[in-house]
Amino acid sequence: MTELTYESTLRELATDQGVLRYHEAGQGPPLLLLHGSGPGVTGWRNYRGNLATFAEHFRCLVLEFPGFGVSDPTDQHPMAAANGAVIRFLDGLGLQQVDVIGNSMGGIVGTQVALAHPDRVRRLVTIGGIGRNIFSPSPGEGIKLLMEFTEEPTRERLVQWLHSMVYDPALVTEELIEERWALATEPETLAAARRMYGKAAFAAGQKAAAKSDAPPYWAMLHELKARTLITWGRDDRVSPVDMALLPMRTIPDVEVHVFPNCGHWVMIEQKAAWESVVLAFLTRKDEP
Repeated sequence: MTELTYESTLRELATDQGVLRYHEAGQGPPLLLLHGSGPGVTGWRNYRGNLATFAEHFRCLVLEFPGFGVSDPTDQHPMAAANGAVIRFLDGLGLQQVDVIGNSMGGIVGTQVALAHPDRVRRLVTIGGIGRNIFSPSPGEGIKLLMEFTEEPTRERLVQWLHSMVYDPALVTEELIEERWALATEPETLAAARRMYGKAAFAAGQKAAAKSDAPPYWAMLHELKARTLITWGRDDRVSPVDMALLPMRTIPDVEVHVFPNCGHWVMIEQKAAWESVVLAFLTRKDEP
């Protein structure tokens, strides 16, 4: 296979709400990969290390959500914009059904899309993030550090947040810090982050959710039709592993795999083991 670089895989899709950018590699059944949130995040940075493995089996599509500095910006809350972006993306590419891998926020978005459009998602893989805190404080340590960085973006706060994402501190390299810092402090990207993780915005969101008559997505997981694999790092300080208890009990067809010595970025810290588990799940034949 030709080497998969940022430039060789980058694509654009024009929609009625701006250009969606994405990375494409491989042939086969379509596999949609959805990234998480946080300073300087992109789909490419979440999944660039896994793309070659999955591209041997799937047509991989790594979507860049609006509001994170790659696809065209949006005035919406990034989480609200993401669900619509997924459907516009699938419709724009003429894809009726896909498998989905979602990291953190991407897992929540993938779950919400699968609940609202059950015919569009065949199998769903999540990496941390879905569910709700059962025993651990909410928000978790990593979310608090993310809010502090968003309020006052300094390199020191970025480094503190990055360390909360991983089990092995050696993963927080100068190269990682530099690439995250450059995008995270870009004005439009920072403004979008503040709509999501600014302390006032976060508090307003929690207050609105408490007053809403609409059930939260995690209360509707019993209606999820997609066969689901939940993957988690045992040492996740952003989304503690006890969050998996509710979806583990309520999703009808679900498996859970917890990886040791691993933080929030399971696909990076436990790359080979995670890829093996996910590939086995996605390629397993449906039972009659």
